[in-house]
Amino acid sequence: MLLSADQTLLIAIDIQERLLPAIHDGARVQRNAEILLQAANILRIPALLTEQYPRGLGRTVPQIRAAAGDSPMLEKMHFSAWGDDAIRAHIEGVQRPAVVILGVEAHVCVLQTALDMAASGRRVAVIADAVSSRHPDSARVACDRMAAAGIALATTEMCIFEWLGTASHPAFKTLSALIK
Repeated sequence: MLLSADQTLLIAIDIQERLLPAIHDGARVQRNAEILLQAANILRIPALLTEQYPRGLGRTVPQIRAAAGDSPMLEKMHFSAWGDDAIRAHIEGVQRPAVVILGVEAHVCVLQTALDMAASGRRVAVIADAVSSRHPDSARVACDRMAAAGIALATTEMCIFEWLGTASHPAFKTLSALIK
């Protein structure tokens, strides 16, 4: 499945102040999340940010919040974002058949959200270079498990170039500059 800008919702999961510093290769996750959120804004792809128990884990890191523009940010207690009634209602209201997921932790909230959303009938892609966990083995096993379940794995660049579809797209130069 190629990712199409007009059919995709981008979901950034739990990139929060007290959680991100403990994440293996957290700087990579943050950088790629910022790039994808900026690309989504430019291409007018709806995005959603989630926060797991922000009183304990802090708010979304400011750089991610800034990159997300006016995208909504919804709090949750369920590990799976799909398990939260308000988040599920928001996603259903956006009416996009495909979701692109990034964030932390890969083996908990990302995995459970991806599996639940795939079970709901949506096409799901997880951005492998924009997810991680506290331990690298946890992220690797989570990606293996998602792939075995039929969830597409992609990279930041793959996602952006699939969203563009062609080098003649008006945003091609702008988005190419983001990933250099």
